[in-house]
Amino acid sequence: MRDDDLHFLDVNPGTGRDVRRIAYRRIEAEASGTQRPGVVWLGGFKSDMDSTKAVALDAWARGAGRAFLRFDYFGHGRSSGDFGDGTIGLWLDDALTVARQLTAGPQILVGSSMGGWIALLLARALARTQETERLAGMVLIAPAVDFTEALMWAQFTPEIRTAIETEGRWMRPTDYAAEPYPVTRALIEDGRQHLLLDSEIRAYCPVHILQGMRDPDVPWQHAMLLVEHLAADPVSVTLIKDGDHRQSRPEDLERLVQAVAAMAM
Repeated sequence: MRDDDLHFLDVNPGTGRDVRRIAYRRIEAEASGTQRPGVVWLGGFKSDMDSTKAVALDAWARGAGRAFLRFDYFGHGRSSGDFGDGTIGLWLDDALTVARQLTAGPQILVGSSMGGWIALLLARALARTQETERLAGMVLIAPAVDFTEALMWAQFTPEIRTAIETEGRWMRPTDYAAEPYPVTRALIEDGRQHLLLDSEIRAYCPVHILQGMRDPDVPWQHAMLLVEHLAADPVSVTLIKDGDHRQSRPEDLERLVQAVAAMAM
């Protein structure tokens, strides 16, 4: 991956551990496309902005002359920090800061897995400051809303819960990397401050969900539960019968690009 378009944004500039350097890549819209919505990529848990799906959208944006922004959360990819120190609230703050400082006009949020949760939390935060005009649409890929509670804590054995509560972390094996990753007490406790599925959810824009039915990490039923909570917004769902969690096959990437392009018209 070339680095001539790699940049950094300081979040909470100052001194000490509160300073975060967030890595990002940005494509400016061509003059003919400046009145059309830009696109912001919100990656998944332990993923980064150079993932297959993000790169595919980058190629589409360059060909279409559209503004496109992708970045790495704190502790991810090229950004500063240790992943184990991250929380949902911290990563939401990264997304809010990046969106406010690096984009202009309405944006389509493309959230993958955890990024789907971040997208909806971002919408809630923008609504609180009367900035919903920034939201042109959302494309959510296997949206892992409330995953720290519904898909982690609720599924953990008593032994795993005890380890997290007493030791502060548990190293969770994963099929997506050679090494396990930490699930921390801070991640679980902070996640409880950002739960959405206990009330109505607003996106303040059209939503298109792409969900694999063979996804072992975010079951398709979880996506349907989200749809029920998005009662006030227009929502469409594409269920992919043989789709997995990554959705990175050529046909998955084509489906993603088509979904974003349709919403970006």
